[in-house]
Amino acid sequence: MVFNKTTKQLFIFLFLLLFISCGDDIQKTKQIDNNFTSDTIKAKKNIVINFDLNDIIKRDTLKAITVYSPTSYFIYKGTPMGFEYDLLNRLAKDIGVELEIVVAHNIDEMFELLNSGKGDIIAYGMTITEKRKQEVSFTKPYMNIHQVLVQKKPDNWRKLTTEQIQKQLITNVTKLANKKISVRKNSSYYERLVHLSEEIGSEIIIDTVSGELSTDDLINLVSQGKIKYTISDDNIAKVSSMYYPNLDINTSVSLSQNLAWVVRKSSVDLLNILNKDIDRIVGSKNYNITYNKYFKNKRQYAKRVGNEFFSKETGKISKYDNLIKKYADKIDWDWLLLCSQIYQESRFINNDKSWAGAGGLMQIMPKTARELGISNVHNPEQNIQAGTKYLKIIWKRWEDIPDSLQRIKFTLASYNCGYHHVRDAQFLTKKYNKNNLSWDNGVDEYILKLSKPKYYNRKGIEYGYVRGNEPYNYVKDIFVRYKIYKDLIKE
Repeated sequence: MVFNKTTKQLFIFLFLLLFISCGDDIQKTKQIDNNFTSDTIKAKKNIVINFDLNDIIKRDTLKAITVYSPTSYFIYKGTPMGFEYDLLNRLAKDIGVELEIVVAHNIDEMFELLNSGKGDIIAYGMTITEKRKQEVSFTKPYMNIHQVLVQKKPDNWRKLTTEQIQKQLITNVTKLANKKISVRKNSSYYERLVHLSEEIGSEIIIDTVSGELSTDDLINLVSQGKIKYTISDDNIAKVSSMYYPNLDINTSVSLSQNLAWVVRKSSVDLLNILNKDIDRIVGSKNYNITYNKYFKNKRQYAKRVGNEFFSKETGKISKYDNLIKKYADKIDWDWLLLCSQIYQESRFINNDKSWAGAGGLMQIMPKTARELGISNVHNPEQNIQAGTKYLKIIWKRWEDIPDSLQRIKFTLASYNCGYHHVRDAQFLTKKYNKNNLSWDNGVDEYILKLSKPKYYNRKGIEYGYVRGNEPYNYVKDIFVRYKIYKDLIKE
């Protein structure tokens, strides 16, 4: 075939286009296959996120990455809880910043979130390995564990003696040859099984499962007989065994290993303060109480996981969820936001009564109840109906606030301390040439000042003193909890 100049140029153009398109497909395939593995991190290691302690303090927020689990971080009866969560709250207070939890869908994704700057720290018990140390920096260890084999006892185990049960179980790691064990690909458990296979001189069949499955999920699958074996840290296995008594967790597959938190290699100052905090906390009375609460109190663990308000499993927050959804719809609010407000008011305790006489789930004042036609504030439906009706009345009075999110915050602040006090704070905000149409970084700062004579005695302030920290924290806490609910409760 003879090519003229134009034909040659067209041919080259089509070839390059085909090459680029194929290259894109190859790249897309690689990203999907990696699913946030360490290979993905390596491909992006030339991108350096220089965001350290001073930047966190300026932002006033520590963003901690973790996963939802029955020991690290979870919601129980509307309350965020967990071993890592409790430690993080103390750490954030020590630094003097707010805490924001960034929930990873799986453990593999944690490193992607960290190295992309979407979080500052991985607050989850990561086994320190040489491979991982090439990518990230580990804090000093805050816990020591060893890995154990999780296996199901015989179906008739209650009728057998201990000796009879042991005969049907793997009690020596050398017996793992040609056995299939289910673990996540990029976990320390996978690495341990690879090494163990070499140590015993026989192949262990490693069944790699989705990164979406937590260790607790895999333990549950063993209990149900859906998988034969998995590996777990001994502290997680011990507390799980109370809920799953048909499991055996007595076969160790590793020596002692250290667990630590993780930061980016560029976060030198953050790493230093974390290490100082770990030195101070680990072994202290508060640390031991927290550890025992989540890892040694087996009965509480079983009660928690089996409860209908262990939110991950059921999607429920309280026994009033259906009522909350019904009346949230009437005011066009997300029911999870209303849930967070009700938790703030009463922790879902229907017979709760404040020092000021407010009662019920939404803490309705007696005068307000009469005005809204409520005869019994401790009737859950009447109470929520009245509370949401009152919210709508306040919402309409803030028609000068153009942004709907800010308007909700003005409404909540007014619900807490009174509409006129918030109007005073808005007046003061304007006098100081700040944005009086925004609650955030605007009126919220000046509601705090109304607890000081210099400000509440100022000309133009009509309703005087208010404990400004109450509405300030009220709005902040509701929205922090609301974000947690949204992250963890999926419709």
